[in-house]
Amino acid sequence: MDIQGGRAVRLWRGDPDLPTAYFPSAREAALHWQEQGASWLHVVDLDAATGRGGNTEAVAELAGALRIPFELGGGIRSLEGLERAFGCGAARAVLGTAAIRQPELVDRALSRYGAERVSVSIDAAGGLALVSGWAESGKVPATTLARALWEQGVRILIFTDVTRDGTLRGTDPKPVQEVRAAWPGVLWAGGGVAGPQDLELLGRLGVDAAIVGRALYEGALRLTEDLSERTRRP
Repeated sequence: MDIQGGRAVRLWRGDPDLPTAYFPSAREAALHWQEQGASWLHVVDLDAATGRGGNTEAVAELAGALRIPFELGGGIRSLEGLERAFGCGAARAVLGTAAIRQPELVDRALSRYGAERVSVSIDAAGGLALVSGWAESGKVPATTLARALWEQGVRILIFTDVTRDGTLRGTDPKPVQEVRAAWPGVLWAGGGVAGPQDLELLGRLGVDAAIVGRALYEGALRLTEDLSERTRRP
């Protein structure tokens, strides 16, 4: 669930100037997915991720309405940012750019909150990790970063293939395979999921959970019928 300007949106290949709004408020979207049977929500503050502001109030509103846990990412680049995420009600915080630019923050976050409450997201294109809301290449191979994060003590990794994200083009197995081979821990993956066949593919690749956005919003997948218990478990 991506939030931009308080709305629940999806971007085309991560471009913040190409949003499609599906719900006028993040709270409304969160309640919709909870009612559909979701057991966990993956929430990203796009404005914070791209440096265009933030949606702290919208996140706090959805947190106050939910009975299910959610994880929050987007623009968390300090211990204060982690504290704000948990203060908004997030059960887990997701670090992105900071994992490349501030590896010491990963150490401090794990020490303070533990590996179950702090995960790291690798967003990649062409095998390279992206930073600053997908606007820049960090010039670090996703697999190299994954191995380094494991050595640091990270145990939950989120991988997104930005070239497919929000496109409904289906999952490209190659980058997922590469990261799965480099990462021995829990792996969530997203980017391009278009239907049940992609969930089956991710399962065969050894992914522990799939992150699904546009396919659910547009009805290509139905939460109550198409998502197995395995892919819905955090």
